[in-house]
Amino acid sequence: MKFEKVLDDWSNRDYDSFMAKALITDNADTRGNIVAVGQRIMAGKGFSAVGLNEILAEAGVPKGSFYHYFGSKDAFGEALLAKYFEDYLAEMDVILGPSTSTVAQRLANYFDQWRANQSFEDCSGKCLAVKLGAEVADLSEPMRLTLKQGTSGIVARLAHAIEEGVADGSMKPQGDPKQVAESLYQLWLGASIMVKIVRNVSPFDAAMTSTEYMLHLAR
Repeated sequence: MKFEKVLDDWSNRDYDSFMAKALITDNADTRGNIVAVGQRIMAGKGFSAVGLNEILAEAGVPKGSFYHYFGSKDAFGEALLAKYFEDYLAEMDVILGPSTSTVAQRLANYFDQWRANQSFEDCSGKCLAVKLGAEVADLSEPMRLTLKQGTSGIVARLAHAIEEGVADGSMKPQGDPKQVAESLYQLWLGASIMVKIVRNVSPFDAAMTSTEYMLHLAR
């Protein structure tokens, strides 16, 4: 009897542990789905123009359960931006990471990828910072801080790449790497907005020409 009780105790523990892990996984999957759908829709329409009903209907999630995952629409926006920058910086690390290419070529590839993702056509959620930056910075302090942290991560990686490019001799930037990195990010952010205004990619052509000049970039 004691042996059977021990087995029952272990069985109950395993079941409880399994159910707890399953619930955590299900919650994470649902939360992630809401964020992914919101990112895609808001990248096209903006933050204020999109209601929760539209996102939840697309995600297939009942409206009543939204507040189980997010305390408010602003909290949702903060989570959405945090996930966007997490993915963006990870992709950036891959593009700029160690390879057989020079750092100059890796930087050129990064800006080529920027050009491909941040177009005036459907960007599938990849132009979220450009779309929401000015809008939400004035709406929500937590979202503004998330934007600030994310963009700081981008600039830091650009600065590090420029420093490596100086070391391998593939570029000779005109100025301090951090200042040049900040200028480059602002240049391409502005070009992304202009592309949406003029509905062609000529601002990206101008941005790349300026980039090559600022870095003496050898492609």
